[in-house]
Order: sequence, then C-alpha cells, then structure tokens
Amino acid sequence: MKAGMEVGQTATIEFEVTPDMFAGFEGNVVHRAYSTVSMVYHMEWASRQIILPFLEEHEEGMGGAVSIKHIAPTTDGTKVRVKATLTEIKNNIVITRTEAWNEKGLIGHGEVKQAILPKEKIIQMIADSKQDKE
Repeated sequence: MKAGMEVGQTATIEFEVTPDMFAGFEGNVVHRAYSTVSMVYHMEWASRQIILPFLEEHEEGMGGAVSIKHIAPTTDGTKVRVKATLTEIKNNIVITRTEAWNEKGLIGHGEVKQAILPKEKIIQMIADSKQDKE
C-alpha cells in the first residue's frame, strides 16, 4: 500500500436512482424505490474510491464486511449522494463510515471494511474456495 492514506479522508459519489436500482427479487420489482442491495453497492463503491489511489500495482482491495441501516425510501429519478469517510486503518484493513443522502435528508448509514491484499493471494483464495466445492 502506498503511503499517504489517513484517517479522515473522504470520497463521495453522486447518482440518480434508476429502475435497475429498485428493490426486487428474481426479476420481479417489489418496490419502485432504491433498494438496500443498491445502497450496499454504492457504499462499497464510495469506500473503494478512498483506497484506489493507494493500491500498489500488485495489490487489490477485497470487501471484508458491510454493515448498513437503510432508513428512508428514495424514488426513481431522485439524486443520491454517498459519502465514505476513512475511520480506521489496521495493517492492511481499511474501515470507512458511510452515509447516503437524498434532497430530503439521510437515507442510510453504515460501515465498510476492505482488506488490501496481494492480487496473487486473492487469486489463490478463489482457487482454494473453488476446490473446496469440488
């Protein structure tokens, strides 16, 4: 990991809610509103923006845990802003606090944990997992 990553750094992404972000299962829309699954994705994506400038060529970030609370609905066409703030670095583990907002206020918050690992280790872990299934 390159030097310079510090607690307090932030990254923000902004987007508009689209039908592919609606809550649904097996192709069936349950609610015409921003899904919790999409919120997890966007919180992970905002958190990843923090680590990207600090990855060495041989490294990659891998999700370790996500904990969120989705507290308010957001409908089609609504603009959403997700902010990640780096709260802790433990060796190769990076932890961020995340918040999602629409024009009415806070719609969700949580925490994302990422591990910075050598790409070769990730490839080996995937291969080992595949062998365990056989």
